Amino acid sequence: MSTDKRITLQQAAEIVKNGSSLTFSGFTIWRRPFAVIFELIRQQKRGLHLIEVNGGPQTEFLVGAGCVDIWESCWVGHELYGKYGANLSRKVGKKEILVEDYSHAEMLFRFTAAAQGAPYAVTQTSLGTDIHNPDYDILGRAGKRDGKRIAKHKYVFAEDPFFGAGSQVLIPAAKVDVAILCVQQVGEEGTVRVNGQLYSDPEVARAADITIVMAEEIVPEEYLRRNADQNTIATFEVDHILECPFGAHPTGMFGKYDVDGPFLKDFYANTRTQEGFDAFAKEWIFGLDHIAYLEKLGWQRMLNLRANTALNYRPRK
Repeated sequence: MSTDKRITLQQAAEIVKNGSSLTFSGFTIWRRPFAVIFELIRQQKRGLHLIEVNGGPQTEFLVGAGCVDIWESCWVGHELYGKYGANLSRKVGKKEILVEDYSHAEMLFRFTAAAQGAPYAVTQTSLGTDIHNPDYDILGRAGKRDGKRIAKHKYVFAEDPFFGAGSQVLIPAAKVDVAILCVQQVGEEGTVRVNGQLYSDPEVARAADITIVMAEEIVPEEYLRRNADQNTIATFEVDHILECPFGAHPTGMFGKYDVDGPFLKDFYANTRTQEGFDAFAKEWIFGLDHIAYLEKLGWQRMLNLRANTALNYRPRK
């Protein structure tokens, strides 16, 4: 008999404790678990340590809300809707947050190592760049490298002992407490089916101690087993599930709805100051739950984002 893995949005956010390390599904402006992100902000989580293959709007919201103390990744922004992370930039300038910079490839290798149960990955990526400058080991300089949840070293150089291929970089596996995924379908027992690009979802799900999956719909496991080769993540890799239509908004959900570009542009334009962020959060986050948020957006707006099921995106007219 399977264990009931269903939880609510509020319970999902409660699983993330102050000081937790956290990562997410998706890529830049696609499949970010915003319904949970907003609930984390409502619950005023503090001291979070984000470890991401790449950042995006979810990073900017959590950073702007003061939830994050440490961010490890390679880039943050909103693609064509805001090319850099203004909230992160502001917090860095005021020395209110620690940022540890790796290359995009290195971040993916770190999650791949964690997913495999390996303590580190080996690569030649970024050799010769300032990413490997010891002066920029921010967590080391801050005295955070305890060798437990945060690696003793940002990187270690080693010579290839097998084929004489020269200098290699050993980079630590990404140790993550909680991964929160946003997908199209999850089975009643936790089997995940992602349509479209998988990004790094399988790796982050396996790297985390606890994996929470928020889906547009919960479907029977029997349905997913008919075409098991199309499934992405196995049930035993998922700890909790919840159903939340439009849970990725304002980011997009391939095959379901497009990115809400005007919403992200408005966010980018109006949150370059802390006062601007606080006003935006007061209007769109605090005092609302997910249904009230959708009602405030308006159903006409949401229907206009809906994807054509043949094309998997909304044709522009």
